[in-house]
Amino acid sequence: MGIVAGLDSSPDFTRIVVCDTDTGAVLRQGYAPHPVEGRPSDIDPQAWLLSLGEAAGGGLLEGVQAIGVSAQQNALVPLDAQGATVRPAMVGGDKRAQVAAADLVDALGGREAWAQAVGCVPQAGQPVTKLRWLARTEPENAARTAVLLQAHDWLVWQLLGRPVRRTTDRGGASGTGYWSAATGGYRPDLVELALGHHAMLPEVIGPSDAAGTTPEGLLISAGTGETMAAAFGLGIGVGDAVVSLGASGSVMAVHPEPLLDNTGMITSLADATGMHLPVVTTLNAVRALRGTAELLGLPDLESLSDLAMKSTPGAHGLVLLPYLEGERTPNLPHTAGTLAGLRRESMKPEHLARAAFEGMLCGLGDALDVLRGRGVEVRRIFLLGAAAELPAVQAAAPSLFGAQVVVPQPADYAAIGAARQAAWALGVSQGTLDPRTPPPWQGAAAQVLEPGEELAVGQAVRQQYVSVREQTHPGAFRS
Repeated sequence: MGIVAGLDSSPDFTRIVVCDTDTGAVLRQGYAPHPVEGRPSDIDPQAWLLSLGEAAGGGLLEGVQAIGVSAQQNALVPLDAQGATVRPAMVGGDKRAQVAAADLVDALGGREAWAQAVGCVPQAGQPVTKLRWLARTEPENAARTAVLLQAHDWLVWQLLGRPVRRTTDRGGASGTGYWSAATGGYRPDLVELALGHHAMLPEVIGPSDAAGTTPEGLLISAGTGETMAAAFGLGIGVGDAVVSLGASGSVMAVHPEPLLDNTGMITSLADATGMHLPVVTTLNAVRALRGTAELLGLPDLESLSDLAMKSTPGAHGLVLLPYLEGERTPNLPHTAGTLAGLRRESMKPEHLARAAFEGMLCGLGDALDVLRGRGVEVRRIFLLGAAAELPAVQAAAPSLFGAQVVVPQPADYAAIGAARQAAWALGVSQGTLDPRTPPPWQGAAAQVLEPGEELAVGQAVRQQYVSVREQTHPGAFRS
């Protein structure tokens, strides 16, 4: 069929991959940072176009027949009635909007009302919350706002020459706080609740639909958010979960149906294939490892991992509840971490190091159990993030999670997912692919780890953690 491109506009840079349409093999790639310093809360979207142009330099896109766009989630681009930006795009996990999030939760009648309405409870970073902040803080800008786009919507619209029709996809829409994955429809009343008036919203098109064709004849696919693009690039399906190890952690899995969760622990997103992508977030993951390394005077996480490997499973009875920033799963926003099981023989650096790794993974195990408790099948777990390469993580994760663990080789999975979406839309437009079945690209090259004989030991360690959690925070997981 030819070649397609996927571009990923992340918070810091644009990365482009050019792939073989049939196999997904990466043929060429480009990269450029955004021309801004640091990670500002506001950014002129033109910066995304400038880095896109730089990343595509040198004839990178020559011969490409279709492009898919992945972009950072939760970036809100408010436009006026003429299509000009009202103000810079509001990006990232914007802490300015925390009060606005609480306001919105109360305005609709609580967490349960939001979970029922759109499958998620407003968080500071979500577009719906940013609209509330805009209405409260910049009322003149709010009044001028006539059209709402996210980053990938805006980029697709620009690539197509700013047509009258504006589009998005299910994945991107599902994170806004005003579109429901369960009903597949917008809630314009929630936009009005947040912004104070109605605004135009992009048309939600199907996973294999094309957003349009450029004047030069280049097909542009629907685009999607980075999370959905990365899941599509990894090739995960039903039975797979993805555990992401950042400063905070997240667990997501592919599921055939939307999951409405009245406690608000599950965020019910849509994926880039027509399925659903329930996500559970923890506030503490790698930050617990970094804190422990600093406490022990170690220079890096590799040193902490080496030290932890000198201990044994269960860390001689030491248990760390890693709630250093409070916690979201379970919902304990004002709590602190707990170190339990201190005895003379356990008070050694290597045991604390081991307890930090086990505590982080058990906290993510709690998040996995939230999904499993709602009937989500988890046979295989993809482990993402730089910390996934640490020996202490790889030694403990399969037995603590109770499943096969896959550690993919580092790659630009969001950009690859965007390219795969482009190949799908191209194939459908040419009549060579089924609109319900994406192209069967090669899976990610990966290391596969099995629980094996360690499973019983790992589950005993996990039970030790659960016991301490229940003693310290009784009923934390009861809704």
